[in-house]
Parts: sequence; C-alpha cells; structure tokens
Amino acid sequence: MTTRSRFERFLENIAVGPNQEAAAFRSANAIARKIHGHYSNAPYCDDTRKIIGSYGKGTAVSPPRDIDVLCIMNRSDYDRFDRYSGNGQSALLQEMKRLFQQRYPNTKEIGGDGQVVVIDFATGHKVEVLPGWHATGGGFLVPDTHGGGRWRHVDHEAEIENVADSDARSDGNTRDLIRMLKAWQTHCSVPIKSLVIELRSVRFLAGWEYAGRSATYYDWMVRDFFHELTGKANSWHTIPGTTEKKHYGDAWLSKAHSAYSRAVKACDYEAADKATEAAYEWRKIFGGQYEF
Repeated sequence: MTTRSRFERFLENIAVGPNQEAAAFRSANAIARKIHGHYSNAPYCDDTRKIIGSYGKGTAVSPPRDIDVLCIMNRSDYDRFDRYSGNGQSALLQEMKRLFQQRYPNTKEIGGDGQVVVIDFATGHKVEVLPGWHATGGGFLVPDTHGGGRWRHVDHEAEIENVADSDARSDGNTRDLIRMLKAWQTHCSVPIKSLVIELRSVRFLAGWEYAGRSATYYDWMVRDFFHELTGKANSWHTIPGTTEKKHYGDAWLSKAHSAYSRAVKACDYEAADKATEAAYEWRKIFGGQYEF
C-alpha cells in the first residue's frame, strides 16, 4: 500500500458509518421533539433544532462520541429563567433534566456539565442538548451555569462555516485533518478540546503550502501540523462569530511533542520506502485503525 492509500484507508476506518449516523440523528430528533412538545404549542419542524458540534461540521469520527443538538426555545422561557434571583440557567437545565428522566428512564446517565444536558444512551452514543434563543445580531444565547450563571453568546453557524470554508479551500483536507487528529486525541488520551483542534487545523491549512494537495501529502500534513501545534501552547483564538477567546492551555503539549517526533520518523520511513516501519510509527499516533 502507498502512503496515500494507507491514509485513505485510515480515514475510511474512522468514518462514522451510515447506521451509526442514522441512530445518532434519530435520538437527537426524538429529544428535540420532546423539548418542543413540552415548551411550545406550535407544530414541530426541524427548524426548531440545529445539529451542531462534529455532526454539524462534518467532522464526526468512529467510534461514535456524541451528537450535539441546539433546541431553539420560546422567548417567554428565556424571560422566565432570566427573572430568577440566582442561577436561572442551572434551574433551566435541571428542569430539562427532569423532563428527560421521565421520558428516558432506562438511559445510562443524564447529567449537566454547566451548559448542556447529556443523555447517555445504552446504544453507545450520547446526545448533548443545548437550549438557546436567537440573539440580536446573530448567533444564540445559551445557558452557562458557571460562576453563578450567565447567558453566553455563541454562533455555531459561524463555527460550521469556518470549517466548511476551509475545507472548500483545501479540497477536503480540513475535515480529513480534523478527523485524524480526533483519532490521535482518543488513542493517546490527549487533553485537548475538539474546538482547539478545529481552530488550529483551519489556521494551519490557511498558511500551509500544500493545503490543496492530495492524500499523498497527508504524512507531511500531519507532521507539519504537530510541529506548528507544539509552538501554540497557552495561545488563544477568537471563536468564530463571537468576541469570546478560546484559550488552548498546555496540558496536551507533551503528547503533541511525542506525536511530532513520531511523525518525523514516519515521514523519514515513507521517504525511504519503508512502509511497514512508517505504519508502525503512525499507529503509535493514531491507533490500530491505521493499518499496515
């Protein structure tokens, strides 16, 4: 197998299968209907929910993680929870949590992480539910229970467009790079946020000279990405569509250094036509889904 064919096979191996994707969307849509039926008297339509996160951006990988759904709420519910004297945001998520517990008593886990309600289904995937309201000027207001509670401005459509525009400019390489880095994130237990991976991938490919080339260049793409990433500890990036800054932290730095070192070795092996040795190094980064 050539470098290109091995990377293409790897991407096939980590792709979300049609049955997995269909199951995730069924669960998300069922939950969106439940919320709409509880909080609204209007007929349900798909415009009352948005699939966000990795499924919305086209960067989901297998094994399945979670599907994120933003449920668009009525203004009257925002006013009701905004009038709370203390942390109406937490009260909202707790109310939704109780609603789901009635509907899904056999789910593995229902909880909140400060901004969403998480439903962990026995089928192996989670649905993260985020209630939101249209914000003036674009985006949404969503609850954040931290620090006593606040309404946070987000723009998931801008995040989706950021990835999609980069993917179009790079002839599909942006989403491929993000998916591969998520495999690294999982296999090496890297404490880096998926949003940081996305933001850095877009920024990296915007300046990489081979950004629009084929998968023949994917070994260099991975190597050069890790090289750039190791210099970005504790940097930050403005989240698309907002003024909020996403700080990268540095808990992932040592693992990024290790990945870069292994990628350098793998690229050297690729150049020397030592495919088995190269694949062995890639598997240290990506795991068994990267085949010899």
